[in-house]
Amino acid sequence: MAAPLLPGAPQLQYRGDALFLEDVPLAELAREHGTPLFAYSKASMLAALAAYQRGFAGRKAKVHYALKANSSLAILQVFARAGCGFDIVSGGELERVLAAGAQGADIIFSGVGKTRREMKRALEAGIHCFNVESEPELEVLSAVAADMGLKAPVSLRVNPDVNPLTHPYISTGLKGSKFGIAHKDALRAYQRAAALPGLRVVGIDCHIGSQITQVSPYLDALDRMLDLVDTIEAAGIPIAHIDLGGGLGITYNAEQPPAADALWQRLLARLDARGYGDRQLMIEPGRSLVGNAGVCLTEVLYLKPGEQKNFCIIDAAMNDLPRPAMYEAFHQIVPLQASGGKPVTYDVVGPVCESGDWIGRDRKLAVQPGDTLAVLSAGAYCMSMASNYNTRGRATEVLVDGSTVHVIREREDVADQLRKEKLLP
Repeated sequence: MAAPLLPGAPQLQYRGDALFLEDVPLAELAREHGTPLFAYSKASMLAALAAYQRGFAGRKAKVHYALKANSSLAILQVFARAGCGFDIVSGGELERVLAAGAQGADIIFSGVGKTRREMKRALEAGIHCFNVESEPELEVLSAVAADMGLKAPVSLRVNPDVNPLTHPYISTGLKGSKFGIAHKDALRAYQRAAALPGLRVVGIDCHIGSQITQVSPYLDALDRMLDLVDTIEAAGIPIAHIDLGGGLGITYNAEQPPAADALWQRLLARLDARGYGDRQLMIEPGRSLVGNAGVCLTEVLYLKPGEQKNFCIIDAAMNDLPRPAMYEAFHQIVPLQASGGKPVTYDVVGPVCESGDWIGRDRKLAVQPGDTLAVLSAGAYCMSMASNYNTRGRATEVLVDGSTVHVIREREDVADQLRKEKLLP
């Protein structure tokens, strides 16, 4: 049997000339459900989660899946049934996790712009904690909770000013970031939170970025967090839990991120060395649980030669796969059926009316119109960021479980998109 195409995607491999996801040939999925099509491996998601669970064996720790990476209901179900909590960033995400079977106590609410309505609904649901990101938010949350006769459990997200060595758009812990409370202001903010009538301080939180592939930024952030815990507790404010956020990267191309269990061995050793190994720990992985579990299948529509570039035009576009347009991100692109033809160098582009609608640049492919390609590492920040630009319906999603295929989202048609719109009288 051939080796997997990606280290983090053990269930994606060629068998003979055909590409399989678990025990299902992907060409069969494309024929049955059409393209563009997102297909996810349940086994790959659970294998990624298991690495975190191994790393935390014997510790007081809880994994909260950051569902902004992929918020499809069936995927939330998979993680809820596996014992995960959830990290949300909106009222809509709150309703999604509740619909998927999570309990309020399993939920952490992050984000810089929580509204009063969202705060009230989260308090009604009995969520575990609000990760508060500014001092004005403390005041508003306290007022909302006090009006309800409650004390909101809060953890302050502290900005440790640590460079995560990743793309600037997904670096969230530097001084110029909109996220979190500045490290130098943290003690004052904690003292204010402890004094407000509608709040109960329960923890400390940080999140330095996404697609992090080195251990050193995590160790630096942890040290700065523990320095703060020392200071805050010396001021008489106990910190029950420490939340190290998420951000662990995956292999899109040649990246070599640490395995989740290896990363946490290093972090736990540092916690133990500083006397905090018995604290309740929380983390919020997203991409590392789902990114390499998903592929996007897409049909080759046209091959268009040009003076400077050859173009392979496919039926998936930037509305389906926004990461290349937003971040100039790399996704491997491979055929569903290995071919002995001579490869040609193409820019792989979609049909959307934008020059930014490209999925891959300078890719060597032996393809013909009508062939189907797989865009790899498409489980995170693809469907959750998909749009209806150019009045394109969002794609079908399927979950593969061994040889069983579950349709977990039906393809949108134009009627779905027009349903909430109104013509003038």
